[in-house]
Amino acid sequence: MDTLRITKRNAHFQQWQALLANRTKRQRAGEFLVQGVRPIQLAVELGWPVRALLYDAGRELSGWAASILARAGARPVAMSAELLGELSGKSDEVPELVAVVGLPADDLSRIPVGPSFLGVVFDRPTGPGNIGTLVRSVDAFGGAGVVVTGHAADPYDPKSVRASTGSLFAVPVVRVASHREVLHWVTGLRAGGLPVTVVGTDEKGEADLAGHDLTGPTLVVIGNETGGLSAGWREACDTMARIPITGSASSLNAASAATVVLYEAARQRALGRPQA
Repeated sequence: MDTLRITKRNAHFQQWQALLANRTKRQRAGEFLVQGVRPIQLAVELGWPVRALLYDAGRELSGWAASILARAGARPVAMSAELLGELSGKSDEVPELVAVVGLPADDLSRIPVGPSFLGVVFDRPTGPGNIGTLVRSVDAFGGAGVVVTGHAADPYDPKSVRASTGSLFAVPVVRVASHREVLHWVTGLRAGGLPVTVVGTDEKGEADLAGHDLTGPTLVVIGNETGGLSAGWREACDTMARIPITGSASSLNAASAATVVLYEAARQRALGRPQA
């Protein structure tokens, strides 16, 4: 494929620049920017649609970068270090590569389900970094996917992509308008014979987290960083679990709370039972 060479802020550059800060532009273009060795590596290895790979025209490519360019099947784009730096999302460094990657469909069928299903819903998150951190934890503890509900931050915001350290490409993330779509999906899973339990998290939950059985198919619901779970989710959850904390902290960060729940689920599954 012929290399596109960009020496000034032309239409191509401006379109990619808009992807950094404008969610609407990302959605309309159906693509987002990815920086970093591990995220780009995983995007290519896991078969994501890499549409273009941008690199510094005046810099000799490393073996890794040359390999990615050869394997990805994406259009190579050579540009100046100054322009590439503007697309890095950081002011202090010029990356070796920036990838333009296609957005996946927001379809719940992308999330694999089975007897050991463990998924997470993040209800109306406001911080993209929290979404990326949660996705990373889901990946680390064997979760199947993440559903982001309601008016929320964008999982494909550069802050979220960076915080996930590449896990965004390994764990399906699906955005839906409300809890109703998720509950319809859960109803379908149950009708198909998968007894999914929907577990909400709240400081006033019925019992400590360790006392809940998380060994079966489980969908964990994490609330908004400020307001917690919506009324709709509170009503929809089969049970509410609390994470016991001490000290002067009034609560845990939402992504941290999700990590605790995921660890407890993994611990129980390894032992085959909840804590007595």
